[in-house]
Amino acid sequence: MTAERPVVATLETASESEVVNQTPVYFFSHGGPTFMYSDRNESGGDLGAFKMLRSIGKEIVEKVRPKAVVVLSAHWQASRDEIEVNSAENTDLIYDFYGFPSFMYNEKYANVGSKIIAQKVIDQLQGSGIKVKRVTRGLDHGVWVPFKVAFPEFQDLKVPIVQVSLFGTEDPNQHFALGKALAPLRSENVLIICSGMTVHNLREMGRYSGGSVAPYAKKFDDMLEGAVSSDVGTVREVAMANLIETNEAHKSHPTKEHLLPIYVAAGAAYNEKGRRLYTSQTSSLAWGEYRFGSLYQ
Repeated sequence: MTAERPVVATLETASESEVVNQTPVYFFSHGGPTFMYSDRNESGGDLGAFKMLRSIGKEIVEKVRPKAVVVLSAHWQASRDEIEVNSAENTDLIYDFYGFPSFMYNEKYANVGSKIIAQKVIDQLQGSGIKVKRVTRGLDHGVWVPFKVAFPEFQDLKVPIVQVSLFGTEDPNQHFALGKALAPLRSENVLIICSGMTVHNLREMGRYSGGSVAPYAKKFDDMLEGAVSSDVGTVREVAMANLIETNEAHKSHPTKEHLLPIYVAAGAAYNEKGRRLYTSQTSSLAWGEYRFGSLYQ
């Protein structure tokens, strides 16, 4: 985006926008900052995931047409029993990655928040018995990197973006409950996007190079797809809670923060199946991209 273009966001009422009865929920695998340059053969990205997020962004802008986006990222965990909500209307980006080329730290992504939507989030969480803290914070790269791919310019999206934290735990049921608490926002044409990775083991990336793939990466990626898409409701919640305790999960996610966002997504779409739109495995990573629910309900 050029500096001359003003940053504009609209917060439409239901009567002013073309509204589906309930917005879908998305899970983005976002990678590191190199993901933004996947179409330029920058190592560390994934061209297929890049193209899929471009397609999903077009789908969101043209078909879902939300009035706001609530986003949760692997890179923001609050405390064990409290969620934080960014209520700022104007914040900077957080460059929370290390050892990358200097130009990646100069990337910009204009964005506008909303105190109105932030308060709606807070009300929903408190109404579900979840402790909440209002904060002022920038957008971390788990948000702005995939958003620059899906919505190359903020003006493509043109609605407020409100980021919400995860809990500072690895408890899958706690994150299911977080998703369920946010779910009513979908009926108000608020879109929920959760951002992580379906396999994320940075410790072993150097071990699997030159096109080789960790044996657990495909296995767990497919195990996750089976748990997410085969059923709904309590059956899926139990299956996904059991999945996080498997050896494959521990190998694929030595720490669970990149996996937990898909639990939030499944909770927000509790009675709707998830559909894997794309995946690939590279080294010790997997790039699953998901939609929960239907575009037309």
